Amino acid sequence: MNALFFSMVYLVPVSVYFGYWLGGIYTFTTPFLVFGIGPVLDFIIGRYTRNPSEEAEKKLEADNRYKMVTIFCTPIQLAVFFWGAYVVCYDNLSTLELVGFILSIGISSDILGLSAAHELAHRINEKFEPMLSKIMYCTVLYIHFGMEHVIGHHKRVATPEDPATARIGESFYAYLPRSVFGGFNSIWEFEADRMKKQNKPVWHMSNPMVAAILAQTAFTIFIAVVFGGMGILYLFAQSFIAIFLVENANYVVHYGLLRKEIAPGEYEPVRPWHSWNSSNWLSNHFLFNIQRHSDHHYKPGRRYQLLHHYDEVPQLPTGYAAMIVLALIPPLWRKVMDPRILKFRQSQKPDTSVQP
Repeated sequence: MNALFFSMVYLVPVSVYFGYWLGGIYTFTTPFLVFGIGPVLDFIIGRYTRNPSEEAEKKLEADNRYKMVTIFCTPIQLAVFFWGAYVVCYDNLSTLELVGFILSIGISSDILGLSAAHELAHRINEKFEPMLSKIMYCTVLYIHFGMEHVIGHHKRVATPEDPATARIGESFYAYLPRSVFGGFNSIWEFEADRMKKQNKPVWHMSNPMVAAILAQTAFTIFIAVVFGGMGILYLFAQSFIAIFLVENANYVVHYGLLRKEIAPGEYEPVRPWHSWNSSNWLSNHFLFNIQRHSDHHYKPGRRYQLLHHYDEVPQLPTGYAAMIVLALIPPLWRKVMDPRILKFRQSQKPDTSVQP
């Protein structure tokens, strides 16, 4: 494993610029590479299932290059976002170029921006990295997602109480509004309850949700003042694309998997088999190993370079890029995924080899 390989994520915004520079149909270069060429290369290169030894883990954890790869995503995300706003508002793009360019920016905001933001949000014992995470989430008007993900989703994953856990048979289109609005309501209720316990009004600046709403409102106003109405349309459009993709990935990685209820409202501890796993080498290096999602939920404090592969957990047929496209076609999605869930449920046995 090498930190340099994870720097390949920087190629995504480079592809956005490359497509813009060539113009015309080439503004669709980024979606073509990500959802066309990417899955093919994922299949050709194959999986990487080796796990670091205990000695190697110590070296990997002490290697700050991995941290810097994610930290540098913040200035790159900001630069790409504001450059994109300038191009959309002041360059003479055709309708085709405008669609391709904004689509590419939105994809970059998801792959580079939100993937890094997710990793940084989990550094809860730090201050700097979670702050950078919020900045990147703000560029897509989705700060609450990072908050709810750490506080709510990881606690309630693979249960009916988790809005980000898709039910078997549920299409992505039914899942999307439930996850978006359910996630917002979840973190709002959590923070409102915390304010009440502190004898403070809900609408108080010490409420992180209030701060997030105000920050996103201020950011939107700033874009309106600097770039006008077209800037607002750009902000909303690329945000929608990024949110659509991150929620699609959530749908894919938690589809149909549930923890056993051991008492009313109480569930067995989170184990690696409560999330779908994928160890495709290429896509994992573009997504900070988040496809090793089984270990991410089992050990959420692990930095991305330390995440483990597990053989005896539900395995996705391939990497996220192809699975995201598959999820957009519900009949085909269910034909591929439902038998895998049923087969796993039938073969699942109590496993005491994995310790919490």
